[in-house]
Amino acid sequence: MKKFITIAVIIALLALIVLRLVSNKEKIESTKDVKTDLTYVTVNVATVQKMTLNDSLKLIGYLDAFTEVDIAAEASGVITSLNANLGDVKSKGSVIATIDDKLKQLAVSKAKIDLDKLQKNLERYKNLYKGGTITEQQLDDAQTMYDSAVLQLEQAQKQLDDATINAPITGIVSRKLFEKGEFVNMGSPMFTMVDISRFKIKLNVSETNVYQLKTGDIALVTTDVYPGVKLQGKLSYISPKGDDTHNYAVEIEMANSREYPLKSGTFANVQIQLPARPDALYIPRESLLGSVNDAHVYVAENGKANLRSITVREGNDQYLQVISGLSENEKVVVNGQINLADGKEIKIIN
Repeated sequence: MKKFITIAVIIALLALIVLRLVSNKEKIESTKDVKTDLTYVTVNVATVQKMTLNDSLKLIGYLDAFTEVDIAAEASGVITSLNANLGDVKSKGSVIATIDDKLKQLAVSKAKIDLDKLQKNLERYKNLYKGGTITEQQLDDAQTMYDSAVLQLEQAQKQLDDATINAPITGIVSRKLFEKGEFVNMGSPMFTMVDISRFKIKLNVSETNVYQLKTGDIALVTTDVYPGVKLQGKLSYISPKGDDTHNYAVEIEMANSREYPLKSGTFANVQIQLPARPDALYIPRESLLGSVNDAHVYVAENGKANLRSITVREGNDQYLQVISGLSENEKVVVNGQINLADGKEIKIIN
């Protein structure tokens, strides 16, 4: 008897659960906006309206150092001093390394001695020429030897100067490949320096939007590093040529912030306010059937949904601009199109 009662209770509980699930399903179905039956389809509509569209262009890029320089050795030899470590800030022109220059100093000294000797010789030849003692050819030869000595001194001095490596920009040492005492060959990369006092943000902008931009436009820049902080930059470059996908390279220039310092390589969200577009007809994007190039909508007319071909162009994230095919105040279906066919009766529920 107890076993029978237990089975009866379980069956009753299962029946109660099934009834509750069926009831919940009916409630959920009853709350849906779009319903169909044999005669009509319930739909939501929106009005074709004239408006002035204000919009902004939102893009994602990354911060790139305004200047990044690889510094190579201009002379061969042993590194005798090294005054740069990773992360050091160096001002333009400061000495960051020197290469053994003993022989180069001797070459400069010898070139100076030779030049001084030839200068005196040239002065003597000029006086002899004035007295008619030597020919013009002999004077020319003395002048040529002096000029050659000047060039040799300049060359020796240049080689000596090349043994001293100076910072070409004001920036931070981001890479160091040699240490003091190592031998370096001419042309070997030694350091990399970056200037992050300013940044460039490289973006790709579609053909539709690039014609609305101009250099000098203000750009608001935000990052995930400092949520809510808005920094300001300016559009500094627009490529005169698009790529194969009709996108154009655009660059934003902005100063680094002392209060909210950023690093090169950080992702950045860029927002550029676009010029306000004059009054035109617009429809919600949800009403569009097909693509922008082959646009159709259902128009609510006399209790029926009539499929109509229209011409549109991009507006913003919410609206499309109507070029032809619709008039102001007409109603277009924005929800329920999946159940519609041309001429189907409809019931508007909004």
